[in-house]
Amino acid sequence: MGIKEYDVFVIGTGTAGKMVAKACAQAGKKVGIADNKAFGGTCALRGCDPKKVLMGLSEILDRSKQMQGKGVKSLPAINWEDLQSFKETFVDAVPMATEKDLRALGISLYHQSPYFLDENSLSVEGKTIKTKKVVIATGNKPIQLDITGWDLTLNSDEFLNLEKLPESMLFIGAGYIGMEFAHLAASLGVKVTLIEGVERPLSRFDEDLVASLVKAMEANGVRFIFNAEVYKIEKLRKYFRVSANQNDKEIEEKAEMVINTAGRVPAIDELSLDQGKVAYSKEGVAVNTHLQNTTNRNVYACGDVADSSGLPLTPLSSFEAELVIDQILENKKPNKVDYPNQPSVVFTHPQIAMVGLTEEEAKEKNLSFSVKCKTQLDWYNAKRENHAFYGFKTLVDKKTNQILGAHIIAPQAAEMINLFTLAMNLKLDTQALKKMVFSYPSWGNDIKSMI
Repeated sequence: MGIKEYDVFVIGTGTAGKMVAKACAQAGKKVGIADNKAFGGTCALRGCDPKKVLMGLSEILDRSKQMQGKGVKSLPAINWEDLQSFKETFVDAVPMATEKDLRALGISLYHQSPYFLDENSLSVEGKTIKTKKVVIATGNKPIQLDITGWDLTLNSDEFLNLEKLPESMLFIGAGYIGMEFAHLAASLGVKVTLIEGVERPLSRFDEDLVASLVKAMEANGVRFIFNAEVYKIEKLRKYFRVSANQNDKEIEEKAEMVINTAGRVPAIDELSLDQGKVAYSKEGVAVNTHLQNTTNRNVYACGDVADSSGLPLTPLSSFEAELVIDQILENKKPNKVDYPNQPSVVFTHPQIAMVGLTEEEAKEKNLSFSVKCKTQLDWYNAKRENHAFYGFKTLVDKKTNQILGAHIIAPQAAEMINLFTLAMNLKLDTQALKKMVFSYPSWGNDIKSMI
């Protein structure tokens, strides 16, 4: 078997894992890193990046549909196979490039999921690993549905790699992934049904703007079924039959393909955390305010796998990785994680974005605030591109005049919310924002009229 000794051993090669491994190696530490999938992580290989490439085509189609009769005579013909080939140009080189970068720093690579033997020992590829520090950065994975026939569903990874599109799809779960994939499929001509167990999608987002997004997606061909709990999936000759309970009534739906978009869970089941005396829960590896495990102080966790206050977003994985690096290398005295305001975006069309508090959260905190909420289809940017949905809601503290929360539904909401995030993290008040000189006409310039 053999024994290998390291100063730091990292589990996971996504954004957070790579950052920690590289920084520690550059500081002279002996580092090992392992992954049971291709090196590169979820975002680059089976998440944000390939998803956005595919959605680029739906954005073109959506814009073309909006401008029909206003300069556009016919919609572009689509070729899914060509789009998939284009997507692979972003994905294919990632594993090899990642391994090359890590090896160049003298980092040992392992292509298997390690598991704990004790507090400071791991087993991987038949070798025993002795290490001073372990960093768990395994991210998350699609949740396994507790329903009969769950194995007949495809997950998000498989959706992104479909060789061809079916005539009909049914998605189970209307979170970020379900909403984005349902919109993408519908834009490309697939008959789409989206089933959600509660009364509305996207519970973190403003209720009023989410209602507008649902209307926009329905106009694009997505059929929603709310308050429905799926309990069985069956394979028929051509279709799958999905049985659900909706408000105490049995309903059945049929589709050629069923996609599990019900959520994701921390990827920790292969790590034997109990043997390493590593505390964890269904939310992930238990960490303190320094991202250090609460029971095994030699273990850190960062990114989506950590049960922290950070959102499961790539930029937050980087943010947490920086803190873990500082702890391990003792660059600074142990600091508590001080999360900045974190924007969230659902990349549908239109996009919906938020940062800060919702109106309900601000009320629960008994804050004194003003609300500005409007649908602005008569604004120039909406009119020049013939958009049917454009609105916002902003919350401003009456005492400080600073922004407590911003919520936008717009074609460029992802870019617009970044300006609100900047203002909130720099504690700029509304007057400072209004005095800014932005380019015109631009979507960013519109935010001055939202406060």
